[in-house]
Amino acid sequence: LLGEFPDHAFLGEEEDDGRDGRPVLEGAAGGEAPRTWFVDPLDGTTNYVHGYPAYCVSIALFRGNTPLVATVYDPVAEECFVAAVGRGARCNGRPIRVSRTVDLTESLVAVSFPTHPSVESAAVDDFLAILPLVRSVRRSGSTALNLAWLASGRLDAFWARRIQSWDVAAGFLLVSEAGGVLGRFAVDVASPPGPSQIPMADPSFIAAASIPLLEGLQRLFASHDSRKAS
Repeated sequence: LLGEFPDHAFLGEEEDDGRDGRPVLEGAAGGEAPRTWFVDPLDGTTNYVHGYPAYCVSIALFRGNTPLVATVYDPVAEECFVAAVGRGARCNGRPIRVSRTVDLTESLVAVSFPTHPSVESAAVDDFLAILPLVRSVRRSGSTALNLAWLASGRLDAFWARRIQSWDVAAGFLLVSEAGGVLGRFAVDVASPPGPSQIPMADPSFIAAASIPLLEGLQRLFASHDSRKAS
């Protein structure tokens, strides 16, 4: 990629361009932000090592905080998910769309845990809070695949409080181009429930198939966070 586009930046799990995983979001002196490739050559490493069939390659091109093109390739299922801004999302050439789910109780959701979560971790708290309120919860071990499956209607929602930019960059565009929505966890006067842009410098997010589903998750997590704080 850098041989073809030497003026682009590059960030990935195995190698980046020296910024410790932080994307370039703004251009010098207010100019156009540079283009950055986010590449995860193997998302779901533990799955791959154990032969568990949920891992993929994830590649996306951003201009600043704006996604331009993205692809997630699942070599086990031989599925290639692609998206381009304003041009929709496809899997193996066929258009894909998110599900029509709006009710939390009818939703199949996915969760992302850190590698070694403690009992007191926020990820475990979120899981326990959501489990009685949805149809079922899944943990695939691959963030990029979860977002691709959400974009194709197999999942209804997915969230992660701590994640790396290269894990989500391609999936964010797949979800939005397939008709899904993304939003932050915080819900207050300054940040009411609803869709919002997710900063790639700190991509904590909730992704959902519909606005009602997103807002329901935001209110649930906000209420749970408030109770923990008190």
